[in-house]
Amino acid sequence: MTAPRRPNVLFLMTDEHRFDVAGFAGDPVVRTPVLDELARGAVVFGNAYTPAPICVPGRQAMMAGQFPRHCGVERFGDDLAPGHLTFARQLALHGYRTVAAGKLHHVGVDQAQGWTHLIGMESGVAPHHLAGRDEDSYRGLPTPAAHKWSQATEVQRAGIGRSPYVARDEYTVAGALQYVHEHFVDSYYDRAIPEVPLLLKVSLHQPHYPYLTPHRELFEHYLIRVPLYEDQELSSHPVLGGRRHVVRAGIEVTRREQQRAVAAYYAMIEAADGLFGQVLDGLRLAGQDLDDWIVVFTSDHGEMLGEHGVWEKQRFYEGSARVPLFVRWPRRFAPSAVTRNVSLCDLYATLCELTGVPVPKGLDSRSLTPLLSGDPSGWDDEAVSQFDGTRLMIKRGALKYQWYGDEGPEVLFDLEADPGERYDVVADPRHAPALAGFRLRRDELGFGPG
Repeated sequence: MTAPRRPNVLFLMTDEHRFDVAGFAGDPVVRTPVLDELARGAVVFGNAYTPAPICVPGRQAMMAGQFPRHCGVERFGDDLAPGHLTFARQLALHGYRTVAAGKLHHVGVDQAQGWTHLIGMESGVAPHHLAGRDEDSYRGLPTPAAHKWSQATEVQRAGIGRSPYVARDEYTVAGALQYVHEHFVDSYYDRAIPEVPLLLKVSLHQPHYPYLTPHRELFEHYLIRVPLYEDQELSSHPVLGGRRHVVRAGIEVTRREQQRAVAAYYAMIEAADGLFGQVLDGLRLAGQDLDDWIVVFTSDHGEMLGEHGVWEKQRFYEGSARVPLFVRWPRRFAPSAVTRNVSLCDLYATLCELTGVPVPKGLDSRSLTPLLSGDPSGWDDEAVSQFDGTRLMIKRGALKYQWYGDEGPEVLFDLEADPGERYDVVADPRHAPALAGFRLRRDELGFGPG
């Protein structure tokens, strides 16, 4: 008797995509028909959180199935040690062809980190990884140019334009489609390998700033329709605080500039949705039934879009730390909505279990299979996020605890009573037992006083 064929996996990923800007997430303005159709047959996780609200640590912690402190990637510029046992490497070691098209954001010498094939324009080794971590050993080596304008300028220059990320995303999708043809069809050499299970990741840059779109018709459609965060109450907390309409160095932007930035952001999301549609069409053309595939969609972190007077990410507000996530495999799981707290780190154990691959020891990853199957009993309802080696968020139920060490006081939000995260209830005696539990967990994670 032959063993059942292992499922193929399609991992779709955007960059800096707010959890609530998608049709399936309830946004009435944005148009995401491809993601919406996938989500209709998926298990949608309404409280999924990034392990770090910034690109590199968030992505690498997800791939490692470990919190940033445990995998050694706590700051922008860090990377996993060469040969780290990512979920891509684990699946490759157990017979999968692992193909990554697009953004991985590795800056170390191991650019593949377990992917057997790399497609796209996103690669580069930072000098300190090339020459060692001793600063003196790489002083004088060429360093990459700054990859962004100032935060204010990012918003002020928003509108119609073709950023380098658009070209990279188009290149990513073209490469992914070429690989799909070779894997499943290969009409050129007749060397197709459809019997080899495939993990295909298609990882786009959009809707990451710059807030530019080359699609004038999309920009103009959204310009007169997008919602704006206006008249925001600004936090007095030294880390959470922002400025009305933004920005760094005391520079504020106008309502018009804010409106243009949000319109471009929405347009990029619709464009990304269309690129994903091209991938799905390519798979169908190659004879694939997507109901046989495990399809995952998520993003590395969110985007504040001016909420609380803040742009970009790096905060533990919902707009920054919470991400869209669904898992679709209709052959096994009925569509449903899950409200329990989960982490992107949990995808490691989940993918291993669903593909019949052993789950390594020492992970911070929990298989989502019980939640996918509709059984939340026994689920540890916690999500952890870290930033810059000094800041920590722990969410349990509707309570979100934040620790900032010497940078500022600890914070507690009750999202059930205060979904807008306006009122710090850390001093509310009703939450004293929960606060004590959060502090114990904080100390366990190595973030406590001393």
